[in-house]
Amino acid sequence: MQMSDTREISADKAIVWAALLNPEVLKECVPGASEVTGTPEDGFEAVVTQKVGPVKATFRGTVTVSNVVEGAALTLTGEGKGGAAGFAKGAANVRLDEADGITRLSYDVQAKVGGKLAQLGSRIVDGFAKKMADQFFTRLEEVIEGPKEADEAPEAEKKGWLKKLIS
Repeated sequence: MQMSDTREISADKAIVWAALLNPEVLKECVPGASEVTGTPEDGFEAVVTQKVGPVKATFRGTVTVSNVVEGAALTLTGEGKGGAAGFAKGAANVRLDEADGITRLSYDVQAKVGGKLAQLGSRIVDGFAKKMADQFFTRLEEVIEGPKEADEAPEAEKKGWLKKLIS
């Protein structure tokens, strides 16, 4: 399965870049993540629990960072094993462009699954993969920008939280 999208984030490129490489930000943004540790240089290890159709599994896996063009582009490649549920593999090519204080984040994602997950059928799996990617990048945007006006939490407090994480 392949998907692509673009997000506009109200922050400069350096902040978005730092957020993409921070394990605490990744843990906050990956749906179902209970643990993300590591560094961009050595790779990240993650524990993620997800339910896809009738199959619920805890995946343990790794994420590596490659094809790095400092501050402009990178590839995140992940692989997780969920025991009897099967496995999931994927890669996201991420590009950042900045104009007028807005960072345009573009991504192309490829994902594959095997085991019981693959038996669910492509409609369920493809829909789930698109939902996961959308949730990740939506949450990344929220973590960087702070809550939208309709949210109750003060924006300054949320942005302070991110700055502590990425510094």
